[in-house]
Amino acid sequence: MLHPKLKALADKIRSKKLRKKVIELLENPTFEINGKKFSGLPLDVSPAGLSHHHCYPGGYLEHVVSTANLAIAMCKSVEKIYHGKVNRDLVIAGVLLHDIFKPATYIVKENGSYGSSRLADYLDHLSLVTSDLVRRGFPLELIHVVSAHHGDYGPIRPHSVEALICHLSDLMDSRLNGKVLNAAAYLTRRAVGEELRGLTSKEAFEIVHSKSVGGREGVAKTIKEIKRRRKMHKT
Repeated sequence: MLHPKLKALADKIRSKKLRKKVIELLENPTFEINGKKFSGLPLDVSPAGLSHHHCYPGGYLEHVVSTANLAIAMCKSVEKIYHGKVNRDLVIAGVLLHDIFKPATYIVKENGSYGSSRLADYLDHLSLVTSDLVRRGFPLELIHVVSAHHGDYGPIRPHSVEALICHLSDLMDSRLNGKVLNAAAYLTRRAVGEELRGLTSKEAFEIVHSKSVGGREGVAKTIKEIKRRRKMHKT
């Protein structure tokens, strides 16, 4: 069953035909090659990265929802401030699908950490989604939005306002999350002299905030509380 947050975003797509196609892929994000199907981790538990950003359980869902939030805000700016026109269906669908096959490129190792799947040895998530959207008959304009979401670092740069919004919102959310995780890791090392593995976004923002209001002592107290919660959660 599709996660309610993803379903709520998909329901914002006005075109019934496009909305149906997007939901079908979200509900069954499998990639097929020569009759063999690859699915990967469930969307609601998968990370959205292995190290740089959203690299924890549930990170994929957080990234998509946050990116959509930023993208919709940009659409409003274009429409209300600049009096431009944006096809919101393409933006929302693009955000929902831009990383859809990332979970297929991840595995959970025996020690609980994440690694690359066998599929990732041959194809990256951008190649996977671009080819699959073509195979499934998605509109060319949407395929461009998705294929251009890496901006200057991808195979093609954004050539439409919708593609640019998708790229910038994806970049902003990735950078925001990654920098806060890095800052929290640094503050943790400085405060207690050790790593706190598996930091989530909630924990990272807590740590960064605690530095602002309580200094190094505030960070140490927050880390102690995080460890206590983790221990309780395990029991």
